[in-house]
Amino acid sequence: MVVSPAKNKQHHVVIIGGGFGGLYAAKTLANTNVNVTLIDKRNFHLFQPLLYQVATGTLSPADISAPLRSVFRNSKNTQVLLGEVTDIDPKGQKVFLGGEVVQYDTLILATGANHSYFGKDHWKDLAPGLKTVEDAIEMRRRIFSAFEAAEKESDPAKRRALLTFVIVGGGPTGVELAGAIAELAYQTMKDEFRSINTSETKILLLQGGDRLLPHIAPELSEEAKLSLQKLGVEIQTQTRVTNLENDIVTFKTGERIQQIASKTILWAAGVQGSPIGKILAERADIERDFSGRVIVEPNLTIPGFKNIFVIGDLASFSHQNGKPLPGVAPVAKQQGEYVGTLILLRLQGQTLPEFNYNDVGSLAMIGQNLAVVDLGFIKLKGFIAWVFWLVVHIYFLIEFDTKLVVVFQWAWNYITRNRRSRLITGKAAFLDTQTINNNNPYQAAETAQHTVKV
Repeated sequence: MVVSPAKNKQHHVVIIGGGFGGLYAAKTLANTNVNVTLIDKRNFHLFQPLLYQVATGTLSPADISAPLRSVFRNSKNTQVLLGEVTDIDPKGQKVFLGGEVVQYDTLILATGANHSYFGKDHWKDLAPGLKTVEDAIEMRRRIFSAFEAAEKESDPAKRRALLTFVIVGGGPTGVELAGAIAELAYQTMKDEFRSINTSETKILLLQGGDRLLPHIAPELSEEAKLSLQKLGVEIQTQTRVTNLENDIVTFKTGERIQQIASKTILWAAGVQGSPIGKILAERADIERDFSGRVIVEPNLTIPGFKNIFVIGDLASFSHQNGKPLPGVAPVAKQQGEYVGTLILLRLQGQTLPEFNYNDVGSLAMIGQNLAVVDLGFIKLKGFIAWVFWLVVHIYFLIEFDTKLVVVFQWAWNYITRNRRSRLITGKAAFLDTQTINNNNPYQAAETAQHTVKV
C-alpha cells in the first residue's frame, strides 16, 4: 500500500520523528508550498528535559506532552501519520511503515537516541534509563515502591538496600535525578512513614569522568557537586560500573573495586543513535560514529544523498569544533529550523551556508532554589539560576495550556513542598520483600563495599 500526500503535485517532505528536531523542521515548513508528512510511533511530542520530574512525582506525563495532531491542526499542508518506520530505500526515495510505503522528495530523519549500556544490554532491565514516558513511569514506580517496601521490611540489610539509590551518570539527567530524589527523601516524605526514617536514604551518584556536568564551566560543575552534597547525595567521580547483578552494583574507582546493595539503580550514563540510523547507514553505505550516530555533512545531509537530512541526537555533527554537538534540545531545534529553511530556499534555486550551532548555554537543576547556568558570557548559580532554569523550560514547552499547567504545578509544589504525582502504577514492585532475595546477599555487599579487590 502506498501512502500519498494530500497534494501529490507539490514537493513532498517526509519527517521521521516528532521530537525537537522533527517538530521544528515541520513548524518551519508549515503552511508553505510543500507537502509535509510527519511520521512518529507516538502520537505526541514529548518534552524530554522534564522527564525526570515525571520520574520523581513532580509532574504527570500529560504535563510535558503535546499531541502532534493538535500542534499542527492549523497547518493545512502537514499530515501526521502514526507508525514506525521499518526500512528506507534512499535510491527509490521511499520509507516503509511495515506493509505501507511513503514516497518522498526530501527526507528528514530526527528519531533521536536510545540508552547506551556500553555493550551490557542485559543491564537494561536492572537499571532503566530515561528517554520515554514509559521509562519515566517505570522509574517512578521503582523509586516509590522502594520506600513502600522498606516500610514493611524488618531485615536491616534488606531495608538498607531498599533505601539505597544508585544513579549512574553525572550529566544533567543524573544530576537532576539525584537532587530530586534527595529532596523527596529528606524533605517531602520525611514525615509520611512510621517504620522508616527516610532521612537514612542513601543516594550514590557515579560519574565516569573527573567532574559532574562536563559540558559546563568547571566552577559551576564544582558548585553543582557541592550543592548535591549539601542535599545529602554521595558522589564518586572517575568511577566506572563493572557489573550489575542480583541487586548488587560493582564499580571501580582507579584500582579500587567496591560493591553496594541497591534495589533501585537508575541509568543516565550514555546514549546511542536510534536503530533507524543503522538501517540508513546500511542502505546508503555511510558511516556512523562510536555512538551509532550518523555522520553528516556540514549542511546536515548525508554523503551521496543531498535530499536526505539527519538532525538532532541521531546526527553526528563535528564540523564546528571537531567534536560532535551535544544531544540537547537547542541543537535539535536549531537544526530543524535550519533544514526547513534550506529546503524552502532550494526550491527557489537558493541555498544556505553550512549549519552553525549558536550555543545558547547549558543549565541543570540541582534542587529547589538551586541550579547552575552557563551562558558563556555569564555564569549563574543558586536562586537566580533556578529562576532562569524555570523560565527557559517554560519557554520551550510547546503548547500554551501545557505552559500554564506546569507553572501552576511548580508554584503549588514550591508553596507546599509536596509532589502530587507520586503514583505507583503498573505491576507491583518489591511489595513482597521476602522474594527480593532469600539468600540475602546485601550484608555481604555492605561488608565488601570498602574493600579493595585485586
